[in-house]
Amino acid sequence: MIDLDEYENIIAYKALTDAAYLTSIVDYIKPEYFSNKNIAKYFEIVGDFYDKRAKLPTMTEIKPYLTTDFLKNDFKRLLKSFQTMDKVYDEAELYANTEQFLKERATWCRILDIVENSEQKVKNPSEVLEDFEEIVKICLTTDQGIELFRDREKVVESILNEELCMSSGWRWVDENLGGGWQTVGKALYVFAGQANIGKSIFLGNVAANLAEQGKSVLVISLEMSEILYAKRIASNVTKIPMDDFKTDPHTLRFALDEAHKNNPDGKIFIKEFPPSTMTPKQIGAFIKKMIDSGVHLDAVVIDYLSLLTCDKGTNSYERIKYICEQIRALSYVFKIPFISAAQLNRGSIDKDKPGMDGLAESLAIAMTADVILSIFQSEEDLEMGIIKLGMMKNRFGPKGMVQAMRIYFDTLTVRQSDEEEEVMGDEDLSILERLSID
Repeated sequence: MIDLDEYENIIAYKALTDAAYLTSIVDYIKPEYFSNKNIAKYFEIVGDFYDKRAKLPTMTEIKPYLTTDFLKNDFKRLLKSFQTMDKVYDEAELYANTEQFLKERATWCRILDIVENSEQKVKNPSEVLEDFEEIVKICLTTDQGIELFRDREKVVESILNEELCMSSGWRWVDENLGGGWQTVGKALYVFAGQANIGKSIFLGNVAANLAEQGKSVLVISLEMSEILYAKRIASNVTKIPMDDFKTDPHTLRFALDEAHKNNPDGKIFIKEFPPSTMTPKQIGAFIKKMIDSGVHLDAVVIDYLSLLTCDKGTNSYERIKYICEQIRALSYVFKIPFISAAQLNRGSIDKDKPGMDGLAESLAIAMTADVILSIFQSEEDLEMGIIKLGMMKNRFGPKGMVQAMRIYFDTLTVRQSDEEEEVMGDEDLSILERLSID
């Protein structure tokens, strides 16, 4: 623990003499954080000057703000107090202690504000919670990132790392994404399609394909019940048609047990929330609770983006933009990929290859997502049992290509069309049938 009152002088001195330090704290610091009124007044001046000029004021530039003898004498006393200070600081320790100071003083000021205004009910509980969440996010990082030439070995090793990507389960997708979904996260992937085209089927296949690789996946459903989602994925995993579940539950139970025995590390968690009730921050809080309870996650699937809610923005574009940015930010926080879906508008119907202007939830998704895969189908495709994936946007490789896929609606399984002949012939059979062949 640090003496916050004593640390006020250190912060004031560094802010007066170190432009880089001031730049790192100016967005967080407030005069009311300081019990020393001389320092509080100094930060009023600095804040006002920085807002206008975006730089640290010199002594000459500070003087015009000292409009009374009282202010001039207070500022002289502040400068005099610096003379007896130890002015040698470890940079990492300095920034860590400053971050602690900002969080503790911001929290204390917010608590006082709540107490003083409790009868007036100025803010509702959700707004207060959001204030505290913003305080927790205060970060004064000094990490300079990667320097390409100095850190070349780190760069090369990361490129050679076989775990850089997790396979999507579809060769065409993997080839165009540089291997599949990024294992370290920092990416938002979106399947975009018209209503009832099969977006949830693709997302269910994403979860099943990852679990088959021994990965742990969380599926967040904002439209479909947990049980229904579980049935759909169970049919995919076991290759038993959903229509057969009730007539032969023993077979389903045995098949799921065998699937788990054959792949004990693969896990699919399915959590249902009512539509338009969950914010990205609440999604993040739920994921954190899972991780804190000991659950390891490799990916998160959200079905789907526009069914989240937020109180930001004055129109649908701003609302969706904020939601996408916050969900993508969670992929940085938890270091896992997030995969979701979006709706294409009616203008995209019957198009051979929909463009990003067809995103019904506005171009905010197109601006934010790292990869957008369009799902579309012509009448001829429908007759042939074909559905197509198009690479609308791709930060990890080429875009503009199209790949034919097949959906087997009895088991809700999606396969790459040109790979069908490569399977051994028993791939479409249930686990029990494959065991009997073996």
